[in-house]
Amino acid sequence: MKFEDQRRIMVRDNLEARGISDPKILEVFLKVPREEFVPDDFKMHSYADHPLSIGEGQTISQPYIVSLMLSLLDLKPEHRVLEIGTGSGYQTALLSELVSEVFTVERIDPLLRRARRILTALGYENINFRVGDGTRGWEKAYPAASEFDRIVVSAAAPGVPQALLDQLADGGKLVIPSGSRYVQELILVTRQNDEYKQEKWGGCAFVPLVGEEGWQD
Repeated sequence: MKFEDQRRIMVRDNLEARGISDPKILEVFLKVPREEFVPDDFKMHSYADHPLSIGEGQTISQPYIVSLMLSLLDLKPEHRVLEIGTGSGYQTALLSELVSEVFTVERIDPLLRRARRILTALGYENINFRVGDGTRGWEKAYPAASEFDRIVVSAAAPGVPQALLDQLADGGKLVIPSGSRYVQELILVTRQNDEYKQEKWGGCAFVPLVGEEGWQD
């Protein structure tokens, strides 16, 4: 079966059937070729609804959970988004299709270089890349940016890093898996002035967020 057909089945059976209804979200999942971000050994499983290894102890996340996180963010075309955990670059591509500018941080240099190569080859031009501690966000990075309309964290933290809350714009939203190293809750944080409202959106399992305000190696 062609990848294009697998993509349509994934969107129908694993996104729409589970309540993802935003047409913009569904459209980008139909457009972005997930197989380009999956290592050769796993390409035949590109559209299975589960995580896949991308090396370095990291994974490309389950399509449904990515679609849920993006839906919770309520993304707008004018938004600037901070992504913590570039990983394969697949979610980065989805974000790039949906918003004005993406700032993405990855602590593992070989993963970032591979993701950047793929994204560049696919023609994405509104993405800024950084190798560093994702728990510190875009701190002291180039191009300079001190706050973001939306922040999405693709690794599990013991709590919400204060540095990320500080970089969330007033009225902004942040989505992060938070809990233990092995089981977490998906948390949506909304900022209003200096108040941060948290909502829980169900259990999930992500690789640990390693860094100053996360887990230690």
